Amino acid sequence: MDIPTLETDRLVFRGPTRDDFPDSAAMWGDPEVTRFIGGKPCTTEESWARLCRNVGHWAVMGYGYWVVRDRSDRFVGEVGFATWKREMTPAIEAPEAGWVLATPSHGKGYATEAVRAILAWGEARFGSPKSACIIDPGNAASVRVAEKGGFVRQRDGIYRGSPTMMFVRA
Repeated sequence: MDIPTLETDRLVFRGPTRDDFPDSAAMWGDPEVTRFIGGKPCTTEESWARLCRNVGHWAVMGYGYWVVRDRSDRFVGEVGFATWKREMTPAIEAPEAGWVLATPSHGKGYATEAVRAILAWGEARFGSPKSACIIDPGNAASVRVAEKGGFVRQRDGIYRGSPTMMFVRA
């Protein structure tokens, strides 16, 4: 599967490779990054499985997560679409947009820039603007990014026993 490369003024998006693993594992091992995504840092094994899952998503679904770097090739994070088949109520009925940025990339507007870029790609890819995202109720920064991307809060759900905010963009 050829994973498309996307570019914005400040960012470059490309398919994940094993060369990205050190940066990805450092990000997923950072408690600041994971406090609203699972609540605990990932182990090296969990980070490796996540990288492999992201690569596989492109092969199986024709979409997935990109590795995002700035124009000087510094790792920014991972952003994209997925169908995770989450066992949650209510069910997610559209491609799920997601974003996670390494701590040094927080507060620079990268998340909003990245989400807008993938949403434009997603509209062309899916033939529709419809997508969803879920956000931990305490993650005000991600709520702002979702709202800037045109997501509207829907009925809240439960995922893995915890309350989860659900947003839809249509």
